[in-house]
Amino acid sequence: MEFRDVISKRRAVNFFDSQKPVSHELLKELVETAALSPSGFNLQPWSLIVLREQEEKMRLRKLAWNQPKVSEAPVTLIMLADRNGWEKGHPFVEKNFKEMVKTGSMKEEQYDWLMNSFNGLYGESEEKKQAFACKNTAFFAMALMLAARDMGLDTHPMDGFDHDGVRKAFNIPENYWIPLLLSVGYFDEKKTLHPPKWRKTFEEIVVKFD
Repeated sequence: MEFRDVISKRRAVNFFDSQKPVSHELLKELVETAALSPSGFNLQPWSLIVLREQEEKMRLRKLAWNQPKVSEAPVTLIMLADRNGWEKGHPFVEKNFKEMVKTGSMKEEQYDWLMNSFNGLYGESEEKKQAFACKNTAFFAMALMLAARDMGLDTHPMDGFDHDGVRKAFNIPENYWIPLLLSVGYFDEKKTLHPPKWRKTFEEIVVKFD
């Protein structure tokens, strides 16, 4: 599928075919494709909780404004953004540095400089930590939705949920923010898909401040 087709055909569908499963292999391919998304210094501060069991999905649905798609979709993902994903000593920060040295993009002696750079860019305030985590995880989330459409899957992102309730119900550590939930599956063809919503024009998007 051409990219313009993928992005124009991606829809936030409200109705999923609960009888049409998404295999583990297909979900793995989807996630690993989306993981090619860019992130600051390739830190990739995103994680997922994958919900397939009906009991788990119903537990989440009760905390997500009782939206049927949460439990009707074969898979619902809890997206996690790691606010500590830039810190020295973090396992993925350390792995990332080793990989950069291995490929020649960094040298061993640049370690302290890089950690200080992370601290200045991402760690100086709670606002910066939050922005780092959510911005980069949003790249991953959008890639998930586009990759899903390219693979014939449908999705629906949701931010209508009790953040603290979801954190408690699924034992999510405090370092993670939950930017959104994402249902993944196949549109229920017995339902009606509404026309695409309006979008801003070029002239409405471009601004200038004098």
